[in-house]
Amino acid sequence: MRLNLLFLTMITFISSLTTPAYKMGKLKYGGGGDWYANRTALPNLIDFCNRNLHTNFAGQDDIVEIGSATLFNYPFVYLTGHGNVVFSNAEASNLRRYLIGGGFLHIDDNYGLDKFIRKEMKKVFPELTFLELPANHILYNQKFKFPNGLPKIHEHDGKRPQGFALVYKGRVVCYYTFECDLGNGWEDYGTYPGDTQEIRLNALKMGANLIQYMLTQ
Repeated sequence: MRLNLLFLTMITFISSLTTPAYKMGKLKYGGGGDWYANRTALPNLIDFCNRNLHTNFAGQDDIVEIGSATLFNYPFVYLTGHGNVVFSNAEASNLRRYLIGGGFLHIDDNYGLDKFIRKEMKKVFPELTFLELPANHILYNQKFKFPNGLPKIHEHDGKRPQGFALVYKGRVVCYYTFECDLGNGWEDYGTYPGDTQEIRLNALKMGANLIQYMLTQ
């Protein structure tokens, strides 16, 4: 009986070590925009982080709605798309509580998102404005070094890539990648014409920096 009890205790302990501690979430929003874009991005980022940062994310991301109570189960949530974004007042309030309470949002403009997301994030933090992070910011100097700041992954309008942040009481609660298409670089290799392994690796390294920064700030 004692041996059986010891065996069960060992199995429980080992299981606690191997069970993923947390998950990434992809935000589902209203307005008709393609919130579901970049389907393979997060699983690839998760795999890269688990191998290179020794994180313990579950291998598959979850879809989570902005107004849901389950939002608070995710330390990191990702929002992307090309088109319209609409937050209801209740959703904006829920997202604000999540971010103030320790959550982190990465907004990744997949081209065409900018004019919509800036307006909707004003519902969440009317008192805050997106500030561009300088190239020497700690986010760009985690495990992987980006001395020039946010890397360019896909070309759209010939503009430079920019990384913006919403800072609440000294903490970055939202990081917004613009004219970069970071998530496209996380997708399966060959998804887009012109993909190179070098560009994809840069995107994954930048994503890993973002996760490391999020977990340690």
